[in-house]
Amino acid sequence: MPGSSRGARLVATLASALLLFTTAAACGSDDDSDSDSAGADRSASADSAFPVTLAHKYGSTTVESEPKRIVTVGLTDQDPVLALGKVPVGTTEWLGGYKGAIGPWATGKLGGAKAPTVLKDTGTGPQTEKIAALRPDLILAVYGGLTKEQYTTLSKFAPVVAQPKEFNDFGVPWQRQTEIIGKALGQESEAKELVEGVESEFATAAKDNPEFAGSTGVMATPYEGIFVFGSQDPRSRILTDLGFELPKDLDKVIGDEFGANISKERTDLLNTDAAVWIVSDRKKNEPELHKNALYGDLDVVKEGREVFVEESGDYGNSISFVSVLSLPYMLERLVPQLAAAVDGDAATKVADPAS
Repeated sequence: MPGSSRGARLVATLASALLLFTTAAACGSDDDSDSDSAGADRSASADSAFPVTLAHKYGSTTVESEPKRIVTVGLTDQDPVLALGKVPVGTTEWLGGYKGAIGPWATGKLGGAKAPTVLKDTGTGPQTEKIAALRPDLILAVYGGLTKEQYTTLSKFAPVVAQPKEFNDFGVPWQRQTEIIGKALGQESEAKELVEGVESEFATAAKDNPEFAGSTGVMATPYEGIFVFGSQDPRSRILTDLGFELPKDLDKVIGDEFGANISKERTDLLNTDAAVWIVSDRKKNEPELHKNALYGDLDVVKEGREVFVEESGDYGNSISFVSVLSLPYMLERLVPQLAAAVDGDAATKVADPAS
């Protein structure tokens, strides 16, 4: 999430999240579990799924029985929970300032349930006392960056499922996130079905737009210069899942991070078939970017292959959220823009979505 001032807020938020998630801590133990409003049949089946054990960055956690009071510390973990028919008692606010930290793509999953208590990001890590006051029986921190100390601290209150060790912090793919959370809730097969459903939407979009295959694409934001997202960032995976290829030297420049600012000499990384800019204000940011001769003189600009997404709206939030619930909402808006960008006609305008 970066962009400009709000884009700045986005990158800053993630970067800050990385920092934040380096202070308190949770130790842990448990694994799989189901939530609570799911009906007798689902409950029975969930009970039979326990205990389950989940491996993560700090070892493994065992969930002994179906969780009833789930707190999500991971920035987007509430969406898989909601998609699986459960409502967390606490969520962590990241983007949008939505009630209960539930985006418009997910509000229908609340049903008549009370919106979760929102935990604020104070810059010092998870709000330990407020989390404890919610009396959780499961804490999810899958899309996050908990430190060992934070994991240990939080584990005093409930089993904690931290980020998987095989990915960078804040780098877990939405598929794995959904599957991990599904297992923790005792709904492993249901989670796989959800993943397959969204993957089929990506496959359909790619099939309907064969020009995506082999085209190059990149996601960036004008934060402290130019900030580019690497291959392990969920936003970049949106492009690759649609068939795009990322710039060849991208990860070499980014290093072992979700993204990084690039030097003026590497502005060539943006000369792709489609450059997706996450910005705070297109009217302001677009001309500012084009004033930079190193970028403004690239073919991607001259041939109208830029896609601008204002991060302050629901669409912009959905493109950064990258969850099992936000992705279908996002695809409806992004795919037509990408198609316009790569159609080979410089006269084609990349229009903003109607809503």
